[in-house]
Amino acid sequence: MFVIYDENTKVPIKVWLEKREHLEDTGLEQAYHLAQLPFVHKWVCLMPDTHAGKGMPIGGVIATERVIIPNAVGVDIGCGMNFVSTDVKMEEIRPVITGNGTLIQAMISDIMRNIPVGYCSHKERQTSAVLNRAMEQGALYQENPVLFPLIEDAYYQVGTLGGGNHFIELQEDQNGYLGIMIHSGSRHFGKEICDYYHKKARELNIRWYSQVPDAYHLAFLPVDSKEGQEYIIWMNLALEYAFENRERMMEQVKDVVNAKVEKFLGHPVTFNQEINCHHNYASLENHYGKNVWVHRKGATRAREGEVAVIPGAMGSYSYVVRGKGNQESFCSSSHGAGRAYSRKGAMGAFTCEQVMTDLKAQGVVLGKNNKSDVAEECRFAYKDIRDVMKNQEDLVEAVLELKTVGVVKG
Repeated sequence: MFVIYDENTKVPIKVWLEKREHLEDTGLEQAYHLAQLPFVHKWVCLMPDTHAGKGMPIGGVIATERVIIPNAVGVDIGCGMNFVSTDVKMEEIRPVITGNGTLIQAMISDIMRNIPVGYCSHKERQTSAVLNRAMEQGALYQENPVLFPLIEDAYYQVGTLGGGNHFIELQEDQNGYLGIMIHSGSRHFGKEICDYYHKKARELNIRWYSQVPDAYHLAFLPVDSKEGQEYIIWMNLALEYAFENRERMMEQVKDVVNAKVEKFLGHPVTFNQEINCHHNYASLENHYGKNVWVHRKGATRAREGEVAVIPGAMGSYSYVVRGKGNQESFCSSSHGAGRAYSRKGAMGAFTCEQVMTDLKAQGVVLGKNNKSDVAEECRFAYKDIRDVMKNQEDLVEAVLELKTVGVVKG
């Protein structure tokens, strides 16, 4: 970790990388913008997977006093990870051939049939305890005529994967056991909430002659304002929805895995150690003697002893980690490997054939309806996750190392 503190900063920028030149220019410029905000507490943190985002770098962590910044949470509110381990050894699974290919291929096919991906939604309205509670507390949400109708729409997206970097993976841990990992968030619901309140914050900041330039894309809401309270209510609803969305998909995947193992191996599956955690959110926490709003945009909470999930890219490694409670990072860590290429850049640098050949060489089963854009999410488009883990040894320790054996992408 190194620190940037110069004429461009009001507070230090702490970076969990080896050298300053490892920071991309746009991400560094965004970090400077954060370090000039008048309400930032102590310093700005950049995790080792950091890269440019909208307004605030992905892999960024800030703590603010009395304000909340929609773009410092991001458009996919509640995006995060779900993981469960099993008692099934991959050495049992690998030799099995079904009528639909290998056992992993059969599992991936069934997952794709059961879980809508990309822009797809369920054709029928799904059950949702989170959305039911919101409807029962209608007075809290009906005041917003733009967002309230989205609650009904969200019933059709609960238990769906989305696209981009979201995935469902079957993985093998270092002891040879099968694990299941899911990366997804609040779908269209969270994006609309972020966009609405970022626009509202911009309007208010212009009216107040805010010190924060509009060009920073970091418009803020005082938490004691009507708009700030509304955003917190809607953000928390999106967080609960994202958590439930991952849970629902995990139930479906567990059913698929258990059914296939029972049919072809003759015994049920025991599932253990389920973890469900966010890495795009803001929460009120106490750090260095003050109650502050910690914004984690592409960053995972890592309190002492807390177990979380840090994924790599498909065909690479992912980790279950235990937090070390490092106060300098506001008890945070990376949320993944971090992009080395933009999506457009990856499409220009790598071909579909290269990616498919690489996955085949590693024995990875890919479930994806349209493979033309597969290079966007290939492992070459991301930083080396093992380098990321090395750079945050003071933040987390690895509990499990997991390698992709099968993956579903939107």
